[in-house]
Amino acid sequence: MPPTALSRVRAAYDLIARADRADVWITLRPQRDAEADARDVDARHTAGERLPLAGTVVAVKGNIDVAGLPTTAGCPSFAYEPGHDAPAVARLKAAGSVVLGTTNMDQFATGLVGTRSPYGAVRSALDPERVAGGSSSGSAVAVALGIADIALGTDTAGSGRVPAAFNGIVGLKPTRGLVATDGVVPACASLDCVSVFARTLPEARLALGVLAQGGAPSTPRAPGPWRIAVPPTAQLGELDDGWAEAYEAAAARLEAAGAELRPIGLAPFTEAAAMLYEGAFVAERYTAVGSFVDKGTPDLDPTVAGIIGRARGIPAHRLFEDQARLASLRAAALAGLRDADALLLPTAPGHPTVAEVAADPLGSNARLGRFTNSTNLFGLAAVAVPAGTVAGRPFGAMLVGPAGTDENLATIAGLLTPPVRLAVVGAHLTGQPLNPQLLALGARRVRTTRTAPVYRLYALDTDPAKPGLVHTTDGSGAPVEAEEWELPAEGLGLLAAALPRPMALGRVALADGSSVPGFLCEPDALDGARDITAYGGWRAYRTG
Repeated sequence: MPPTALSRVRAAYDLIARADRADVWITLRPQRDAEADARDVDARHTAGERLPLAGTVVAVKGNIDVAGLPTTAGCPSFAYEPGHDAPAVARLKAAGSVVLGTTNMDQFATGLVGTRSPYGAVRSALDPERVAGGSSSGSAVAVALGIADIALGTDTAGSGRVPAAFNGIVGLKPTRGLVATDGVVPACASLDCVSVFARTLPEARLALGVLAQGGAPSTPRAPGPWRIAVPPTAQLGELDDGWAEAYEAAAARLEAAGAELRPIGLAPFTEAAAMLYEGAFVAERYTAVGSFVDKGTPDLDPTVAGIIGRARGIPAHRLFEDQARLASLRAAALAGLRDADALLLPTAPGHPTVAEVAADPLGSNARLGRFTNSTNLFGLAAVAVPAGTVAGRPFGAMLVGPAGTDENLATIAGLLTPPVRLAVVGAHLTGQPLNPQLLALGARRVRTTRTAPVYRLYALDTDPAKPGLVHTTDGSGAPVEAEEWELPAEGLGLLAAALPRPMALGRVALADGSSVPGFLCEPDALDGARDITAYGGWRAYRTG
């Protein structure tokens, strides 16, 4: 049963407090205001109103208007009070989602790193030494931390895809015009898109369907296997260690799923990508906010101000030259794609640390846009999804396709995400009351095993009865019976989103030295709970 809007809002604010990530937010709504909206949603839902997003909460990038909150675009002195919601926000609210607040971002949506903000650098949800990616950094992290179910970003050069890749979530960059950009502070108005973040593809597709003007399009195609253009790994340029292998594994998964892989030359895409900032097109950023940047307010990010300020002097003839060159590159790119349904690429060539970006802010940013910058210049649609891990960190793959094929791209992307493992020790075990939840998500049991001897097991006072597994560091732990299950990644996301306190999702170490995601318990919930570690497992306790 989905959560009520009120319970979901309360859970979100509880997570906000526990996460202690002030860098994610620009303006957080008072909890009482969000709860008032949630009560209204619950009342409408009870009355029979169709609300496809009831029970969800949304975070909104700080350059998108939310009535009652300042729109800052990442610059406090630029802030204004919008008179009404941007259409994208209004559509989500009308469908039952409750807005939590506005999120941090690279100032004026100029960057792919997430560190160019007077509100602080946003760090990855999974590795605080690394950047979150930008410019929609706060929105992506809010979703990755489980605080928001949906988040709105913008995507001009990759801002809705790079942060998705770095935080292990889904990022949809729709066909331009599919989602209204009214009420959005422009970066490059002719290229800007409102983008969608979610933990799973079904959630992202549902949100896009609500946002789309006239419904999400899907261009009809002839029957047959999906046709995927795959450039040779050698043409991808320098990648982080392990990323070439992860990319090749993603291509192999598509082929194993029945897709037809075709070679393609990548040069038109990467040459166009370089033009977005190095050519005359950056002048449109000066058109958007240049007169404000010229005032030189002290809260301007120096890197952003330099990029926009330098665009002031680009001569008009450069723009016409670049338009002609871009038209030629676009023709070559589309000819290379032919009738392919999608182009498979890494979302980014690597994941830099905060220190690396600080040492080379322009070079780091330029590298991150190698595969994403050309998408809007060529008028294409794209989706970025988790496609494995490298050294324990997410690897994101991207599918790019013709305008109007958003639904096709999302369907293909569903073939990319590898299944994940989950360790369970209690009510989700085979034959236990919550095991049907796993089965309904398409999970299959891999094996029965035991945890490493570093845990204690407690019987919690819950309905249905369930245990709490707690990691120990004092040597008092013992092995606990566990089952390892395999399920679609989106299924794990759905479980995590619905997980009630005091349960939490974390890494569980197993007896063979491996570790997988699993259900753990917050230690502060153990007051009055019975220590049942000596039984060796939940089933033995229940039958003992």
